[in-house]
Amino acid sequence: MWVARRFLSSVAPSRQYAGHPCLFRRLRLGSLSEMELRYLQCTCCWRSRIPMAGIETLNATISPPLCEEDNHNEKVPIALDTCYSSEQRDVILKMLNNASLTELADVKFLRGRKSANIVDYRSKHGPFKTLESVVNVPLLKHKSAMVVFEAILNPATGKKKMRIHIAKFIRPEVDKSWLEDANSIVSLVCGTNRIAWAHMGRGMAVMDWQHLDCPNFLKGTYMASAYLNDVSEVVSVLPTADFYIIEKPAISVQNTALFPIMAHMRSVEAILFALLEPRKLSEDSNIHPRVLNMMRTAVGRHFGLMVGESRTSGAPVVRQLMTESVTQKMPRINFPPDLLVKYRNWFHMGNRRGGGEELCDALLQALAFYELLNQSSS
Repeated sequence: MWVARRFLSSVAPSRQYAGHPCLFRRLRLGSLSEMELRYLQCTCCWRSRIPMAGIETLNATISPPLCEEDNHNEKVPIALDTCYSSEQRDVILKMLNNASLTELADVKFLRGRKSANIVDYRSKHGPFKTLESVVNVPLLKHKSAMVVFEAILNPATGKKKMRIHIAKFIRPEVDKSWLEDANSIVSLVCGTNRIAWAHMGRGMAVMDWQHLDCPNFLKGTYMASAYLNDVSEVVSVLPTADFYIIEKPAISVQNTALFPIMAHMRSVEAILFALLEPRKLSEDSNIHPRVLNMMRTAVGRHFGLMVGESRTSGAPVVRQLMTESVTQKMPRINFPPDLLVKYRNWFHMGNRRGGGEELCDALLQALAFYELLNQSSS
């Protein structure tokens, strides 16, 4: 009897547990998460058992789950509506239900396809009634939706104004105060067979705007004396100004096919510098240089003419400027009547008149110089 009682006392408690008998016994899979007793068997007396709680049960009691679980033990995110107050929900829903496509695109994280998806969804299913319904919009899941909600509740205070420094688009570097004292400039642009210039005052008034053909450019064998004669003829008719701004070509050195064009541009540029700035200025001199380079790409970005790294034609911008000079009381730039009559048909599509592109570039460079200078001074 003693042997039978000893055997039963050691076997009976193990029936409600799974696995091999051990000092700490595991709960059977699928058991309830209640405080179930476990037993610590005394090694001295087989009939003495000390009850204890399951370790997993204690851990669950001390550290509750961070997310809800469904019937399949899968994690389910907490509802979005419970994360915001009623006032915050009203602000978010009002924005999402009433804002236009343009207004939605102004929200930092709703640019592009997300704003269009919101408009499409509410037109098909009606206005959003809960924040949780926003996750049904394509590209807006829980994390993305919460980022958008935060951007709506805390909108940006405004676009940061970019300060443009003179040194980024003017070479050589000069003191900004010297540039601000300029009453007039002459903007020069070199082409493959001509040089164009625009004389503009500080009041955005065009005083001269023309070009001169150079017959020896890129013709036959390169002759330095011929280049010098053509450029000297242009310099002899240029008006007097405080600064002469020469366009800096943006031709890549790596493109070997355009190397002759690049060499041509650099040669004309060097001759213009030599003829317009004949004296040698020391670094510690208090006399500022009169001849400066302006980056072609800087002018293109200022007027939105860049496509990648290439610059498109400035003719549409010049046509608009000429039209505004007549139709607006305070135009961006003022043209004298004789120049409007002279160039009114030069910059239309299909016009093959030579010199149009160089004239456009010279005028836009002069306008960009003053506008960028004013922006950097503000």
